[in-house]
Amino acid sequence: MGEIKLWNQTEVTEFVLLGLSDDPKLQFIFFVVFLLVYTATMVGNLGMILLIKIEPRLHTPMYFFLSSLSFVDSSYSSSIIPRMLVNLLDEKKAISFNGCAAQFYFFGSFVGIECFLLAMMAYDRYVDICYPLLYSVIMSERISLFLVVTAFLGRFSNAAVHTGMTFKLSFCGSDLINHFYCDTPPHLKLSCSDTHIIMIFSSFIVISCELMVLISYLFILVTILRMHSAEGRSKAFSTCASHLMAVTIFFGTILFIYSCPTSSYSMQQDKVVSVFYTVVIPMLNPLI
Repeated sequence: MGEIKLWNQTEVTEFVLLGLSDDPKLQFIFFVVFLLVYTATMVGNLGMILLIKIEPRLHTPMYFFLSSLSFVDSSYSSSIIPRMLVNLLDEKKAISFNGCAAQFYFFGSFVGIECFLLAMMAYDRYVDICYPLLYSVIMSERISLFLVVTAFLGRFSNAAVHTGMTFKLSFCGSDLINHFYCDTPPHLKLSCSDTHIIMIFSSFIVISCELMVLISYLFILVTILRMHSAEGRSKAFSTCASHLMAVTIFFGTILFIYSCPTSSYSMQQDKVVSVFYTVVIPMLNPLI
């Protein structure tokens, strides 16, 4: 691995985010569209949290995970979109070194927590379908709370290590980030150091959560196929359909970004996919 050096913040105090386009007309269109999407995202997710809070019938582990997911969606969307909206109207499009590191940290934290929450929801469906009589014992309120708190604390700690590793790399003198926010791939493009360990580190959480989801649904599928009642199979499939759709959309896009080899990596493709999972998915999840 190449030598890792601390980038002197007195030499480079800010980055320039090149954004999605340098066409003023397109930038204005993007501003209006993303502002509307962000508003819908916040209304949808905060409305979901409020609805689950005030409706006693929704005080179950699955809806507790859903309310946590809504909070995470609104949080990681808020770590990206407001700054992007400012940059769309700002000619300089600059973000301070510390501001970039903070955005990198909070976005990475909340995306990682979302991975864990989707995996926990898959496990919740597995317990509900495979062990219905033991569901209230295995997925008690205390255990559900413990799982969510563990996801938050674990990922915030993990993101701190990831951020420290990334912002201590030796860079090649450029402060231009070919993206609309501070993320792992565009930063690694600027680095002169060996970045393989960081790519492995950033992919590990995603892949481990995907494996948990895959294993849970394999057991679910086996259990459903063993059911004698067609109505029972239909009901079991329907309880998993919305979660499976959310999992497929989220993990499909995020895995494309963080698991692509740097040699074949296209920043333009990354921007398009990133818009989808940073802007669109947080709005879609409440609807799904």
